Amino acid sequence: MLNTFEDVLIVTVCVALNFAFLMALQHFWPGPARRIHNEMLGWQLSVLGTTYAVIVGFMLYAVWTTFQAAELNADNEANSLVNVFRLADGLPPDARAEVHQLAKEYAETVISQEWPAMHHAENRFAGHPVVQKMWSTVARVNPTNFGEQTSMDHALSELSSMTEYRRRRELQSQSNLPTILWIVMILGGFITLFCASLMGTENFRLHFLQVLLLTLFISLTLVAIADIDRPFLGTVHVRPSGFERARQTFNSVPADFH
Repeated sequence: MLNTFEDVLIVTVCVALNFAFLMALQHFWPGPARRIHNEMLGWQLSVLGTTYAVIVGFMLYAVWTTFQAAELNADNEANSLVNVFRLADGLPPDARAEVHQLAKEYAETVISQEWPAMHHAENRFAGHPVVQKMWSTVARVNPTNFGEQTSMDHALSELSSMTEYRRRRELQSQSNLPTILWIVMILGGFITLFCASLMGTENFRLHFLQVLLLTLFISLTLVAIADIDRPFLGTVHVRPSGFERARQTFNSVPADFH
């Protein structure tokens, strides 16, 4: 969802704002004067910090699990495409050549058109017509022997799986965390940092460093969650590696074999 520049900018702004707040707080309410409230602030910060850490940890785990599922699903879709290509070898010559050509076209379309569209959050999937042609080509095959019938049945099964993986990929490219969860994480981070900043200490430099490091850590974690939240967007995103390998497989087959 975010590019590298935006990631760095957000983290820098968060640290800078907390830096300004700490300097203003130290000027108007010095650390030694705040020490009398440490006992009350301490248990509040402990409860807030623990609760917030659990929430953020769970969110990070959730988005990373979703990211890995999207990556695995994309690879499965590419694998099913390769299987359809190979199973077409058992079909009649005309159908075999057409399925081979459509499989190549589909891989190229996904890599050059669909992946860039998903990376820019565009709801544009150019591979639909190619999939429909593949279905039509395989479905209208008239087997003349048991081998062709078996190849057709397995090709239809793999094509069905590929279509299912494709629909899942389309849904995954649009899914993200609900707004209410982002409100909880951002507001929770603000409250946690606010309470940490209010703690009073004689050594302002040490306290200053601790709070800024906490700000850096929280902002980095939230940026990571935002970046991984949409599996096909942002700096960290699912790449079409499976389809690139499929394209290499297709291109390695001799032309006279199609």
